[in-house]
Amino acid sequence: MPKLSPADVPEVKLDSAAASIEASLPREVRRGLFEKPGTTVVAIVELTSKSYTGHAEGEEKDPQVKVRVTGCEVARSDEDAAALLDAKRAMWRDRQIEGTLDEIGQGPRRPDAALLDITATKPTEDQLKEHRRQIEDQRRAEYVR
Repeated sequence: MPKLSPADVPEVKLDSAAASIEASLPREVRRGLFEKPGTTVVAIVELTSKSYTGHAEGEEKDPQVKVRVTGCEVARSDEDAAALLDAKRAMWRDRQIEGTLDEIGQGPRRPDAALLDITATKPTEDQLKEHRRQIEDQRRAEYVR
């Protein structure tokens, strides 16, 4: 892996593979994006670095890293979208306080806390496993008939 000097800030490029975004968009959201140009959806996105160009001695090329969306979940309700937007604003305020933005403002030290209330009403991993087990049991019962 190339070593960067403290002054180097790599340019980030988005890889064209967007399958995880498409897979996370329910049918009604896809239709809405197509039928109503300018529609906005709110999502949680995971990015993974996939390739980079580094420094070769004597080369004037700027460092660059290519990232791919490797996980994505789209808000399907106004409540979920509002919670995600609140978390985004909290993280933005945190960056202001940490000095990575020009303005100074008040904000929580734990931006993820903005999601605690909304995630408390969502199914747990155990509930999801139980749901999948019930679906599988139903399929088996229908197959036996």
